[in-house]
This record gives sequence, structure tokens and C-alpha cells, in this order.
Amino acid sequence: QVQLVESGGGLVQAGGSLRLSCAASGRTFSNYAMGWFRQAPGKERDFVAAISRTTGNKYYADSVKGRFTISRDNAKNTVHLRMNNLKPEDTAVYYCAAASVLRPDIAPTNNYGYGYWGQGTQVTVSS
Repeated sequence: QVQLVESGGGLVQAGGSLRLSCAASGRTFSNYAMGWFRQAPGKERDFVAAISRTTGNKYYADSVKGRFTISRDNAKNTVHLRMNNLKPEDTAVYYCAAASVLRPDIAPTNNYGYGYWGQGTQVTVSS
């Protein structure tokens, strides 16, 4: 069992930045690929970014490439999402997720690959 707790959400103006954090506990953190997803009202939960277990390979949705950066610190059991140049369409609840994968160099980019989820943190970008 892995427990995930997100933090860092809030209200920001368009063009601003936020840094989301996700603290993991319960199992060996480096055994899990980590991802960030988001869900806007009335929409499905969408992939945002993911990072592999130990090699640092990163994956991004096209809509956030060049603006968002995912990172992880296996010594501190944390994963972060740095979000720059935020847009109103980035408004959503952001979820941290963990995927149990054997390979250290890959990370799933869809919901079905992740077995553990945090409770979410709200990000609101005003225009």
C-alpha cells in the first residue's frame, strides 16, 4: 500500500507559476513510477506528466510541454510538478499517482497504469 498526499495548489493569475508536491509513504518509493493527472469540472481525468522510477525519464502531455516540469527525490519520497506560464485552461484538480512497474526506465501515461492515487489539490488560474 502506498499513501500519497498532494500539496501546493492554489489560485494564481495567468502567466504565474505554482509548484505541486506529493509526499509518498508506505512502500519503497523508488519501486514506483510517478505521475500527475488533472481533472477539470465535467471532464475526464487526463494525463499531465510522469517520471520513471530511477532513471529520471520524463513524459509530458502535449498541452504542458515546455511549461511544466516533473521531478522526484527518491531520498525524500517526494515528486514535484513545477508549473510555469499557467493558463486558465490549466484549472483543475491535480492528482498524484504511483505505478508499480518492473522496469526502472519507463512510466505509464494513462490512468490505467496507476494503482495508487492521492486526494488531489485544486489549481485555479484566473485570466
